[in-house]
Amino acid sequence: MFFYRNHLIIEYIGINVNESEVDMVLKGLLDKIFKPTQQTSQQKTQNISQADVEAIIDAKLKEHAANIQSTNVNQQNVKLAANRNDYKLTAKQIEFALSLIDKVSNEFKLAIDPSELTVKDLNRLIAYQ
Repeated sequence: MFFYRNHLIIEYIGINVNESEVDMVLKGLLDKIFKPTQQTSQQKTQNISQADVEAIIDAKLKEHAANIQSTNVNQQNVKLAANRNDYKLTAKQIEFALSLIDKVSNEFKLAIDPSELTVKDLNRLIAYQ
């Protein structure tokens, strides 16, 4: 920097800048440092009518009721699937189950009446083989 007769001349990479340009640059830098120009977005407040609030609440309640109903239906389907294995056997299935029981009669004995066997019991016998 060189001072010459109340004028500031900056020589930097061959560029001459006078005092007024330096003042503008410094003022701009100081403004950016101390007064950030971030524009804060002002949120507009919206007035919601009572009817709109009631409509939103009704929609949410209906959605919630539909979710509960679908959950109940799913739980009933699971229970039905579990109960399917508890069905009684037909005559042919009983004969087949008894033949499987005869094969393991040295290890196990049938403790219930053969007419009380269920599909679940038959599946277990088949899996054991």
